[in-house]
Amino acid sequence: MSLAWRIARRYLFARHSTNAIHIITGIAVFGIAVGAAALLLILSVFNGFEDLITGMYNRFNPDLKIIPAQGKTFAADSVLLARVQSVPGVLYVSSTLEEVAFFEYKNNQDFGTLKGVDSNYVRVTQVDSTIQEGTYLLEKNGSGFAVLGLGMRNKLNVNVDDVFSLLAVYMPKRQETALLEQQFRKRLMAPAGTFVIQQEFDNKYVLTSLQMVRELLGYADEVSALELRLAPTASVTIVQRALEQTLGEAFVVKNRFEQEETFMHLMQVEKWLSFAIVSLMMLMVSFNLIGALWMIVLEKQPDIAILKCMGATNRTVRNIFLHEGLLLCGLGIGLGFVLAVLIYAAQKIFGLVSIPGNMVIESYPISMRLGDLPVVALTVLIIGLLASLPPAMRAVRVPALIREE
Repeated sequence: MSLAWRIARRYLFARHSTNAIHIITGIAVFGIAVGAAALLLILSVFNGFEDLITGMYNRFNPDLKIIPAQGKTFAADSVLLARVQSVPGVLYVSSTLEEVAFFEYKNNQDFGTLKGVDSNYVRVTQVDSTIQEGTYLLEKNGSGFAVLGLGMRNKLNVNVDDVFSLLAVYMPKRQETALLEQQFRKRLMAPAGTFVIQQEFDNKYVLTSLQMVRELLGYADEVSALELRLAPTASVTIVQRALEQTLGEAFVVKNRFEQEETFMHLMQVEKWLSFAIVSLMMLMVSFNLIGALWMIVLEKQPDIAILKCMGATNRTVRNIFLHEGLLLCGLGIGLGFVLAVLIYAAQKIFGLVSIPGNMVIESYPISMRLGDLPVVALTVLIIGLLASLPPAMRAVRVPALIREE
């Protein structure tokens, strides 16, 4: 340990000539502790919302999704499916086909997205676990069934218990038709159930069998995406790269983050913008640290003069008070982390801060990650170092000899 660190540590716990220095130093440490706790809790709250929303998306989005690089659909023949299935780490492959459609139920009409899925879809996603009413049923004895998102169900006023009312689905024909010929293909489906995942999905999607959507669109083996579930031990990054090499440039392979890239990127921007705002508030709190260190410098002028007479350089004197500021910051960081953990535990157990209104959760979600601790600690230490510079430079200007009065 260097001389500057030893002297700084001694000054940290030494008695001062006036109680005012103790009080100001205590206020400075308390301010740093509150700021560090606030930074950590801000990140934890955003982590909680990120985990909550990601969990909702993961019930609908697969581990990996293969889409065409150009166009909306591609032919998914047995050769292509075999190539995808042969990649190590791929557990299940589901073929899906979706298109905007017009829906009619009794006297209610609206547009939405009709998504056709095969039998592997429930193995790839957890959509069957999100059924709120009815059952997850897409096809039975050659008859088509539909599972609607809660938003679509409400907009169309669908009653899944009414077995006599059917949902009509219309899609325009792709080929040219005669003037008096019907311009739309129509299929009737029985509403089987309602799923609740996330508002964006609930207000948009209606699920049915893949064969039904192909009949409406006039397709043979086309799909809009191949959705994959990976083995629990598989690395998403490694499998994604292997699929990109296997399939070539004609396809794009997206992980869960990339499937909702715009929304997830926006959440990250909001998270770190809030962190930056609280960090700026920490700069204002750091004036307490400047005041505390400045008073310590004034009190220790005789000691500084003696050190200079003994051969201490200006750099050594400066480092003493820079280290003093870092030690005060370190003490504040430690207390702040303890405070943040206590608030985190209270929110987790008792839900201190609740969310008003009819939400899927009753209190603010929170998730503390170990990776956030060094980020917060480094931020507070940098602010503390900047706050320590003015008092340290003032200490350098203390002359080697002080005339006693």
